[in-house]
Amino acid sequence: MNVTSFWHTHKSTWAELERLLDRFHKRPREIGAADIDRLTLLYKKTSAHLAYIRTYHPHDEVTRYLNRLVARAHNIAYKQQSTSGGQLSRFFWVNLLELIRKRLPFIGWAAVLFLIGGVSGFAAVMADPLNLYYVLPEGMAERIDPSQLGQGHAAIDSPLISTEIMLNNIKVAILAFISGVTLGLVPLYLLLFNGLLVGALAAVYWQANASYAFWAYILPHGVIELTAIFIAGGAGLHMGYRMLVPGPYHRKYQLLQAAKESAQLLLGTLPLFVVAGIIEGYITPSALSLEAKYAVAILTLIVIVGWYIYGLKRQRHSASLALISK
Repeated sequence: MNVTSFWHTHKSTWAELERLLDRFHKRPREIGAADIDRLTLLYKKTSAHLAYIRTYHPHDEVTRYLNRLVARAHNIAYKQQSTSGGQLSRFFWVNLLELIRKRLPFIGWAAVLFLIGGVSGFAAVMADPLNLYYVLPEGMAERIDPSQLGQGHAAIDSPLISTEIMLNNIKVAILAFISGVTLGLVPLYLLLFNGLLVGALAAVYWQANASYAFWAYILPHGVIELTAIFIAGGAGLHMGYRMLVPGPYHRKYQLLQAAKESAQLLLGTLPLFVVAGIIEGYITPSALSLEAKYAVAILTLIVIVGWYIYGLKRQRHSASLALISK
């Protein structure tokens, strides 16, 4: 192919790459996942064009033009992919949200299982208060005294408590993820059992007319904590599902893919557990009013929902811009 024909055949691709590079340079805040994917594709195509033209027409003006264009694209692409801040931002605003959206059915089932456990525990203790001793772990029921809720703020070592709670919650999440290889049975048990505990405790404080105070001590950290547990539990359930229903692909391949995606979901929950642990160690046992604690719970809910909705809108906006630029 002569240079003129080569130019007319591929000039639209090069022009699109130039426009996209200008957007990366002039309006970086508007760049989304679809733009980065498109940049990668155009960069690869243009690099192949450069390799061809450099072989057969090394001294032509088109070769020099493509060499500059590819170098420019390489610098932008490398910058997008190499900065740790950019990678971290992309993970939490793009990859993680996309995985959550894809796994919403399993995350929803994790929430339903927890709710079933909670309703069962509440109903069991309401039917007979002595059932509390069957539901809760040995020795725990004896230590529950609704009249002592909120007492002893000054005696609490907040940093130590916060760290212990954080580590315990992370262990539960990791167990829910890893145990997905048990065909989802262990994540199912963990979700039901944790719901059972919360439901049983809720019944105890209901019977003591202390529900308002009880939930004020649960919800500030519970909103974030339960969100993270549902995500981790959903990841474990998805792994179990893929072992039972591999679909059109080989079971081993599906399990590896599910494990890879579930590991990313688990990684995304770790900051949530850290925040929940800090709240549970410092705010939950504090002398703040019950109303202030409910306000913290509502704020955490708004932040989580806002993060998810804003992230999805960003993805849709980026996808729309990509379609317009094609």
